Amino acid sequence: MKRFKSAGQAQRFLSVHDRVGNLFRRPANTNAAAHRTSRAQTFLAWNEVAAVAGGL
Repeated sequence: MKRFKSAGQAQRFLSVHDRVGNLFRRPANTNAAAHRTSRAQTFLAWNEVAAVAGGL
């Protein structure tokens, strides 16, 4: 809980961080081309989610 003012604040951060972090993780045995493709797909998904969230 370092640098969090309360357990609730830490829980809110970690619940969101876990979902977003899963988008950006990749297997260790991918090559550079596969990584670039995966990263491009990830950012497309992220932009769609951000656009939906921004429209609320």
